[in-house]
Amino acid sequence: MAITYNWSFPVLSAYPTYEGQSDVVFTIHWRLNGTDEDNHIGEVYGSIGVAYSESDSFVPFNELTKEIVQGWVEILLGEETVAAHKQNIANQIQEAVTPSQVNLTPPWV
Repeated sequence: MAITYNWSFPVLSAYPTYEGQSDVVFTIHWRLNGTDEDNHIGEVYGSIGVAYSESDSFVPFNELTKEIVQGWVEILLGEETVAAHKQNIANQIQEAVTPSQVNLTPPWV
């Protein structure tokens, strides 16, 4: 089963000013979804804090890209956690394909 994974970042929480910079992101709200070749979908989501200090390099908010933010999230979560999230998605898709339980209507109804 081939799964295509896609990150999205619907909201970035930011301080209007912080440490001499404007629009400094401090929380990234993220979603990771996966879709198999038959369009079964699984998803996990969360948020993660981002620390900034004046000694860090700073990317202005209007120069942020999806790739930059995704890189931050993957580094902050760590390889093991990202792999666990992808496995969770794969499990959700497998459950949709082959349910381990079903709800049945009683025969007298």
